[in-house]
Amino acid sequence: MKSTATSIIISGILIGAAIVFLSSGSNPRDAGIVGTNENVYVEGDTQVIEITARGGYSPQLSLAKADTPTILRVKTSGVFDCSGALSIPAIGYRNNLPFSGVTDIPIPPQKQGTNLLGTCAMGMYSFSANFN
Repeated sequence: MKSTATSIIISGILIGAAIVFLSSGSNPRDAGIVGTNENVYVEGDTQVIEITARGGYSPQLSLAKADTPTILRVKTSGVFDCSGALSIPAIGYRNNLPFSGVTDIPIPPQKQGTNLLGTCAMGMYSFSANFN
């Protein structure tokens, strides 16, 4: 009886720790990830945010200019994981990315302070773009 109670307590602690560990990286802003604008550039009058998808998204946090027509350019190279199934709920985007290639996703101009979040189909990997 004593060993059963001990096993249940240890299992509960391990499950709780796993939940905390797995949920801590769900949003790049919450995980303390420093954003970058090195992947953001202008082509004509359109801002381009370039990310890669393979085993997650990189960079996880991009810093972009608000009130500007934007294209999210997603590059893939041999994607076998769930990062190949991209969802951006705020703009109603949900699609499977090509195994290898480039996908341009138009993003309407975003207001200052907007945080646009993208996730894989399973919610394991995410990225965001902060518009300021």
